[in-house]
Amino acid sequence: MSSSSPDVTGRIARLFVYPIKSCAGVEVQQALLLETGLEWDRAWMVVDEAGECVTQRTLARMALIRPQLKSAEMVLRAPGMLALHVALDAVEQPARVKVWDDVVDAWDMGALAAQWFSDFLGQKLRLVRFDPEVRRLSSPQWTGGVEAPMQFNDAFALLVISDAALDDLNTRLQAAHDAPVGIERFRPNLVLSGVHAHDEDRIGEMQVASEQGPIRLKPVKPCVRCPIPNIDPASGIPSPEVGDTLQTYRQDPRMNGGITFGMNAIVLAGAGQVLRVGQSVAADYLFD
Repeated sequence: MSSSSPDVTGRIARLFVYPIKSCAGVEVQQALLLETGLEWDRAWMVVDEAGECVTQRTLARMALIRPQLKSAEMVLRAPGMLALHVALDAVEQPARVKVWDDVVDAWDMGALAAQWFSDFLGQKLRLVRFDPEVRRLSSPQWTGGVEAPMQFNDAFALLVISDAALDDLNTRLQAAHDAPVGIERFRPNLVLSGVHAHDEDRIGEMQVASEQGPIRLKPVKPCVRCPIPNIDPASGIPSPEVGDTLQTYRQDPRMNGGITFGMNAIVLAGAGQVLRVGQSVAADYLFD
């Protein structure tokens, strides 16, 4: 970023952690930043009998599974189910699992967790935890060669979206006589306020104000949206309005016309520090 005034200044308006891939998120006021993203983010994943990840793309009811993070455990709740308590410091046995194109070592969370997910989602499933000894990296094609580790994320450590982008979408939805939606549908980690709609698409390195030292995050790839934003997180029921509306104005030439909303980002510096709601964020625009 240039030494003069930055082109863009905003602040962190909301922070979300998604402990289990494709289940509901947890909104937090602060989160420890690791090189893999926010602490506990995508640390667990649900897999089928073949060890392959399952998501809301095929099991929309996963949206109804709501984690709560406590000091020593994660408590899972879902409609019609007794709460499941998952220890944060315990695993059962080694596992080998597949998350998209990557096959990685993981830890199985045991028979009780497996039965809970199988009962609620209606097929044989297991809960696994990412093995911290594994180094799963984002594509260097997009990171500029930077080694950017992640856990069970789709492809990058963080997802950044501006609240103005959601406001713009909701204005379009309401103009079409459709109901507005919440940011939860888009599963961001950082929501930025005080910036223009989709400024996240146009900026380079983000510097987050911190007394402990520099926190540097870099948006690297537009987030191509799958059908998940069409799923109402309150009901687990999909409907096409969001995707249909995005189709009218968010076809992204950088992604060969794919529909994008938000930017995937990596951690350049600041692992071990805390991100907090209210912290200021500064960046400069990128110019081709």
